[in-house]
Amino acid sequence: MTEQEQEAIATLRAGDVRGLETLVRLYQLQAVRTAYAITGSRHTAEDVVADAFLKVYDRIHQFSHHRPFSPWFYRIVVNGALKAVRAAKRAHTPNDLDIEWLDQQVSESPGPEEEAATREMRLLLLGAIYTLPPHQRAVVVLRYYLDMDEATMAQTLGCPLGTVKWRLHAARHRLRHTLLPETG
Repeated sequence: MTEQEQEAIATLRAGDVRGLETLVRLYQLQAVRTAYAITGSRHTAEDVVADAFLKVYDRIHQFSHHRPFSPWFYRIVVNGALKAVRAAKRAHTPNDLDIEWLDQQVSESPGPEEEAATREMRLLLLGAIYTLPPHQRAVVVLRYYLDMDEATMAQTLGCPLGTVKWRLHAARHRLRHTLLPETG
């Protein structure tokens, strides 16, 4: 945990909302991207993250300062996103995705040809990811978007390491067959 995170958590525990403001500044963008990758909806992702920060505010005293903050926080975000997906009771298709908004979240601007190819690839990949069941989608996001190792993923999701490995394996298998159907 960084010194800035430690200070923010201590400030928040002391009842000063400026600690939460610091955590929002540090985590909001990545949290919204994470929730969006799971839900497929910009507005739902923003709602999930706002709710996650409210939970941090309400539950900061439950957080153990001896552990890293990000797995604890992303567990709240991922659980909220999975709950939102279950509540929606429908699968998102590529037509539901707000690609314009997603493109705005990328910091670098490639040339027009690269941008078109990247956009097409992103749409294809996101479409494939949204065919996954929500729990498999969540492990793909944690592994490949947040670059978490499997042990951290298990801690974040609150499930056994074997479950994470199985979900990741099953997700990779499904994605491989969705994106590369000729490989069998």
